[in-house]
Amino acid sequence: CCKCCACVIFLCIINVLVLLSLVSMFPCVLADGKTLVLLDNLNIRDTHSMFFRSLADRGFDLTFKTADDPSLSLIKYGQFLYDHLIIFSPSVEDFGGNINVETITSFIDGGGNVLVAASSDIGDPLRELGSECGIEFDEEKTAVIDHHNYDVSDPGEHTLIVADPENLLKAPTIVGKPTHKPILFKGVGMVADPDNPLVLDILTGSSTSYSFFPDRPISQYPHAVGKNTLLIAGLQARNNARVVFSGSLDFFSDTFFNSAVQKATPGSQRHDQTGNLELAEALSRWVFKEAGVLRVGAVTHHPVGETTPPAAYTITDLVEYSIVIEMLSEGQWVPFDGDDIQLEFVRIDPFVRTYLKKNGGKYSVQFKLPDVYGVFQFKVDYNRLGYTHLYSSTQVSVRPLQHTQYERFIPSAFPYYASVFSMMGGLFVFSIVFLHMKEKEKSD
Repeated sequence: CCKCCACVIFLCIINVLVLLSLVSMFPCVLADGKTLVLLDNLNIRDTHSMFFRSLADRGFDLTFKTADDPSLSLIKYGQFLYDHLIIFSPSVEDFGGNINVETITSFIDGGGNVLVAASSDIGDPLRELGSECGIEFDEEKTAVIDHHNYDVSDPGEHTLIVADPENLLKAPTIVGKPTHKPILFKGVGMVADPDNPLVLDILTGSSTSYSFFPDRPISQYPHAVGKNTLLIAGLQARNNARVVFSGSLDFFSDTFFNSAVQKATPGSQRHDQTGNLELAEALSRWVFKEAGVLRVGAVTHHPVGETTPPAAYTITDLVEYSIVIEMLSEGQWVPFDGDDIQLEFVRIDPFVRTYLKKNGGKYSVQFKLPDVYGVFQFKVDYNRLGYTHLYSSTQVSVRPLQHTQYERFIPSAFPYYASVFSMMGGLFVFSIVFLHMKEKEKSD
């Protein structure tokens, strides 16, 4: 009956409202996403348990599979099955299932984030994936060698590198707050494509490091030398997808997280723990978009003294523009704090460029429109290291003055007015003189 249906609908509405109220009690947004973890073998899940536990504690849904699993798939019916991808399988020669390098690059082009860890046993798929992202790995069986910055526990090949925190990228959003703890690294070296402006040198080797075969004499110029040797590199694509390449799988291991570290040089300070754990967590937060994510909120513009935008502005109007910019911090959207955000008023080229000032929870500025009419844009284009690309564009029209808006007498035309009246006065005087002038009669 109708009354029963009405009661059922009413109860459904009540249940929905109760559910929404319960959700509102938890303002913290958990980390987004299903994450596929590809491993060389499932033992890596135990040897790298601290790193995986930190991801699980932050809300990631981890799916562990071997890299050659025949059931692997990233895309189904044109939709991505996962939000993030972790590749801890450096020695894989062929991915299983429907995954290959082209699939992973398509995943990145679709906005997916990828964390890759390699080693000296790197296979061709990871080398090819690195090339697609502007990173070139050294050959298989090579390693980063440093005869001046190696750990006391090194077996003699000088491949257990102690990287100084000064070699980290100066971007706290990516590498976290400085801890002054050295970083333990053992793996393959990389170099960045100099023509790719999107590649980030997150951790570089020292000036005495190089990449070569540890058990062979150097017979040719090494693949990477000095500061050009990349230990960890990153990439933020133009669609804000993020990729991190680490030349060392051991960098994320429990052993390296808990190990004491000391350079083999005499007088070096001994640290009870490496900085690998803090750096790995910071990198995972960045690459999986828990940090450095910006978004545009409300955008308003109107003449000063009014509250709503007109159908068209008039030249030389005094205008107020405001924009709300928010940043994702610990699962919550909070107001972004920046002092270098610029606004451009553009018609093909910028006519006005000015800094936005923070005013409460938004950024705003007042400026005078140029004495040029046409179709303009309020444009905010904010691109800073470690943050997602922020872009906002609002189109408006600027018209010339109406005939009723011009001044009746323009001060700059006063000289012309004076010349007109002086000419009229001169003509009047000349006419009087000419009409009343009498010529003398000729005498006989």
